[in-house]
Amino acid sequence: MRVALVHDYLKEYGGAERVLWNLHELYPEAPIYTAFRVKDSSAGRAFAGCQIIESRLAPLIKHKNLYSPLRFLAPLIWKSFDLSAFDLVIASSSWYITRGFRVGSKTKVVCYCHTPPRYLYGFETSIEWQRYWPVRLYALVVNHFLRLYDFGSAQKVDYFVVNSENVRERVKKFYRRQAKVIYPPVEVEKIAAVTKNDRPGDYWLIVSRVVGAKGIEMAMEAAKRLKVKLKVVGEPAGLRWQARDLQAMGSEYVEFTGRAFDDELYHHYGRCRGFLALAKDEDFGMTPVEAMAAGRPVLAYRGGGYLETVAEGKTGEFFAEYSVDKLVEAMREFKPDSYSAADCRRQAGKFSKERFKREMVSFVKGSARAGVA
Repeated sequence: MRVALVHDYLKEYGGAERVLWNLHELYPEAPIYTAFRVKDSSAGRAFAGCQIIESRLAPLIKHKNLYSPLRFLAPLIWKSFDLSAFDLVIASSSWYITRGFRVGSKTKVVCYCHTPPRYLYGFETSIEWQRYWPVRLYALVVNHFLRLYDFGSAQKVDYFVVNSENVRERVKKFYRRQAKVIYPPVEVEKIAAVTKNDRPGDYWLIVSRVVGAKGIEMAMEAAKRLKVKLKVVGEPAGLRWQARDLQAMGSEYVEFTGRAFDDELYHHYGRCRGFLALAKDEDFGMTPVEAMAAGRPVLAYRGGGYLETVAEGKTGEFFAEYSVDKLVEAMREFKPDSYSAADCRRQAGKFSKERFKREMVSFVKGSARAGVA
């Protein structure tokens, strides 16, 4: 069976790229088609040894981050790829739509949908372009046509797989399609092994790209009020001035560590007091699972994918009102010693990479036998 993988673009390395990497491990001979790759980026370096095929428009759209304002080119980008020679195409789809490529009559298309594009359906995004009226006007026109393309290309997919029940409901609502939930892969066993001798420290932890809509500002203000330490681990992404503004808000209680890899990152988890998961309506959210794999409890906003990963009262707690005051109150009442590291790791085990690979292979094989849904 000839297999091709398709992914939005290769720039920052986040949860979607972890999914792509595990798909690559399942199908190591499969070429990866993408809108563009930034070679010296975290994702570009991670996939350096893979067969990457960029679109013809890559030199244009990756120049000075033009891929965002030129998002209306997405239909042209994906239609330019002829994948008709492949038996199976697995598309890792999110922000850049990543569907609508040309396929053969016998080609099966499986779309692993991280979420329908948030900017098309009224969800908060990490880059708040709508603060500028010319951009709002531009988006009003462009996004109308992109929604039509997004819906139309979704109808050409044979099977949808999604990363959470949360996203399954979005796919049902916006695409009118059914989807199979296969939770994304987390390095549960590796994290547990690396952090088994770690002891909880005195700092709260956020692991996130340094952008808006992740709750970083709220956590910084809460740490300042409570006079407790907060570490923010992650690389700047999106608009650079956003990251600079966030870092400029820093105080003696907040530390931006930059991006951390593997063991260093895992020790950040294993030695924290508690993990903060603060994004609004998160699609799934891998970082709380990573924290639990390190044996640490999670304090999360009650919404989105967090409701599927954190076991309330057993591996963490939720707060319901999205405000600094309520976060401060929740952090003050949080008792990290009351949670069992074993319970946290057991909960995280439900989202392991081994389970992801097993379920993906089983689904693909079953889909190939069943024909088009």
